[in-house]
Amino acid sequence: MTRLRRSVGIVLLGAGLVVGATGCGSSNNTPGLVATSPTGEGGYVYFLNNAPELANQYTAIAAEYNKETGEDIQIVTPAAGTYDDTLTSELASSKPPTIFQIDGPLGYAQRKDNCADLTESDVYINQTDQNLVVSSGNGIYGVPYNLTGYGIYYNDAIMQKYFALPDKNVPITSADQITSFDLLQQVVQDMTAHKSQLGIQGVFSSTSLAPGEDSRWQTYMANVPLFYEFQQNKVDLMKGTPDTIDFTYGDNMKALFDLYLNNSTTAPADLGSKTEQDSINEFALGQSAMVQSGDWSWLQISGVQGNTVQTSDLHMLPLYMGIPGEDTYGIPIGSEDFLSVNAKADPTSQQASLDFLSWLFSSDYGKSAVSDDLGFIAPFGSFAVGESPTDPVSTELMNWMKADTYIVPWTAMKVIPNQTWKTDFGADLKAYAQGTEDWPSVEASMIQDWATQAAAAK
Repeated sequence: MTRLRRSVGIVLLGAGLVVGATGCGSSNNTPGLVATSPTGEGGYVYFLNNAPELANQYTAIAAEYNKETGEDIQIVTPAAGTYDDTLTSELASSKPPTIFQIDGPLGYAQRKDNCADLTESDVYINQTDQNLVVSSGNGIYGVPYNLTGYGIYYNDAIMQKYFALPDKNVPITSADQITSFDLLQQVVQDMTAHKSQLGIQGVFSSTSLAPGEDSRWQTYMANVPLFYEFQQNKVDLMKGTPDTIDFTYGDNMKALFDLYLNNSTTAPADLGSKTEQDSINEFALGQSAMVQSGDWSWLQISGVQGNTVQTSDLHMLPLYMGIPGEDTYGIPIGSEDFLSVNAKADPTSQQASLDFLSWLFSSDYGKSAVSDDLGFIAPFGSFAVGESPTDPVSTELMNWMKADTYIVPWTAMKVIPNQTWKTDFGADLKAYAQGTEDWPSVEASMIQDWATQAAAAK
């Protein structure tokens, strides 16, 4: 199937794809903080970075920026798990951050007073898809800087082997012709019937349901039916977590979840002990043909000893569930975080911060550092072909970005009330898989728990 870029606007749940948290101020002596470069006099640039694993890379970037422009940058990295608290305290300091990261509608709702309008900035104008920004009304308050996506990965070597079978029972001849749940189900069930001929233990890798290993289902999978529900009901997620949900497309999620469970390498009753790494191992070793995962997976797959998946054979399908209209949508693509500029910083410091961001995402050094050192899939028009990561899963994400389909945004998962709801929903999914809870009970429980946890969060 040839996929061409569709140049259309996307209405993203009321006001655009939202994300949020805001600025902060800093003391170099704050426990758990790592700072680079002293701030300059007058206007200043202070970036509060939320990725401790990238602290050294940002140190090098700050040093290069100083070398090229003579401007000093202060980059502060809180210890893991302390970003939100640090951001709150730093926002109240005498010299708060001028650049910070926000995390979805909830964060924006919390920090919107500190988010400057970026409508006229290079980092917004240069976006390859301006529908993915954090917006409210006519303003732009956060821009994505590192896209990520997820879907159903398939090993095309196994798929081609299946489509070459003389007794296959499907009307298509290649995996990229699968554009609906009906076709996906037909292919998967027929592959299961031929799994001995294909040399696989199951079509899908194990659905990992061990405690703490179920985010692929209770968060990422759930994002899809919740997105369609919020879109249909015109829910404005800029207001934060909705008080209630109907789980309108719960049966659709069940249909795909059942397809995973019933065509897996592992019997449903045994999935409570399976981890995500087990699932990746099975896919990498050719024991399965498909696995739900994201573009963060290539290092996991390629790092498995005995990996059989060739880079040219790794491709992705959307999470088809049979939801009306899903044939016009592709894979879910979004950003874990968005960059914002502190509206309460002085104008000189705001402009200096925008100048730094423009340099980071458009200069030769900056682009190289973003792709090679930070490892970002940067959604900016300044990045030419070959200037973004070229591993197969990142390439697949970029192919879907150019496809003749809309993007399923990450907005729904960003307004899940809290981790308690996710944990409870994951436990119910495990009970369903093991046959101790029926699907109506799963739905009723997650709907009630959403209302309870949403109320508690407020």
